[in-house]
Amino acid sequence: MASLPVSRRLVFAAPFLAASGTVIRSARAAEGDFRVFLSGVQREAAAQGIRPSTIALALRGAEFLSHVIELDRKQPERQLTFAEYLDKVVTADRMDNARRHLADNWLLLEGIWRRFNVEPRFIVALWGIESDFGKVMGNYAVVSALATLAYDGRRSAYFRGELISALRILDQGHIRADNMVGSWAGAMGQCQFMPSTFLGYAVDYDGDGRRDIWNDRADVLASIANLIARLGWRGGESWGRAVTLPVGFDSRYSGLEVRRPTDEWTRMGVRGIDAGPLPGREDEASLIMPDGVGGPAFLVYNNFRTIMKWNKSTYFAAAVGYLADGMAHS
Repeated sequence: MASLPVSRRLVFAAPFLAASGTVIRSARAAEGDFRVFLSGVQREAAAQGIRPSTIALALRGAEFLSHVIELDRKQPERQLTFAEYLDKVVTADRMDNARRHLADNWLLLEGIWRRFNVEPRFIVALWGIESDFGKVMGNYAVVSALATLAYDGRRSAYFRGELISALRILDQGHIRADNMVGSWAGAMGQCQFMPSTFLGYAVDYDGDGRRDIWNDRADVLASIANLIARLGWRGGESWGRAVTLPVGFDSRYSGLEVRRPTDEWTRMGVRGIDAGPLPGREDEASLIMPDGVGGPAFLVYNNFRTIMKWNKSTYFAAAVGYLADGMAHS
C-alpha cells in the first residue's frame, strides 16, 4: 500500500494518540485506586492481629492482574458431556500415575488412613485430579490474584476474606509470599485449597511446624484426608456405581434430593452396569443422570455427596470415584 500524505497520516493518528493517552491515564488511575484499596486491606488485616511487617511485605509486591479478571468472567463456550469430561480428566496416563503413586506412597498413606479413616485410593484420586499429583498447581502469585479479584468487585467480599486469610498464612510462617503460588482464583498447592480452607483443614503431618501443601507430600496427603473426613466421609463405604435403568424409567425419581434404600432401587428395576444385582452395603442411595435422560446413570451414596462438598460438580465427584476404582481394580 502506498504511503499516505503527511497531512492524512496526522488526521488518522490524532484520534489514536488521544485514545492512547486516555488509556494511559485510565491505567494510572486504576493503579492508584488499587493502591488505595490495598491500604484498606492493610488496615483491616492489622486490626485482625496480623503483623504489620507481614502485611507490608506481602502487599508491597501485589499487582493488579487484568488477565485474572478476564479468566473470572470468561464462560465456557459449551458444556462437556460426562464422557468427554471423563476422557479429559481420567486419562490412561493419569490412571497409571495414580497406581504408581498409590504404591510408592503406601506406607505414608496407610498411616494417614489409620488417622483419618479415608482410604488411600480416594486420597490419591483427589490429589491427581486437583493438581495432577502436584505437577499443576498454578503459577499465579496468590496475593496478587486475590487482591485483583477482591478489588474488581464481582465477588469482592469473598475474595477480600480470602486475601486476609492468605496474609494470615504468611504471618504464621507456613510459606513465603514469593513462594505462595496457585491458580488464578487463589487455590493453592497440590491440593488446591483456598486460603480459608487451608486455615481450617491443612495438616502439619510430619510435625515440622509448617503446614506445607506446596512441597511436603506428607502434609499434602494428610490435608486432603483431613478435609474430606471433616466433610463427612464414611470409611469403608463406596462412592457409587454406574447402573442400567429399565425401559421407561421415570426420571422424576432421579436427583440427589431423592434418597431410597438400595433394595428399593432394585425393586424399581435398577441394575448394575453388568445387569447384575446391586450390592446393599450402604443405607440409601440417589440416582443421578449427569447428562440427563438417555445419558449414563449412577447410583450414588453418602461419600459422593461428601466429594461434592469439596467441589459442587457431579462430573468431578464421579471422576474421583472412577479414578479411585481404577486403582482398586488394577
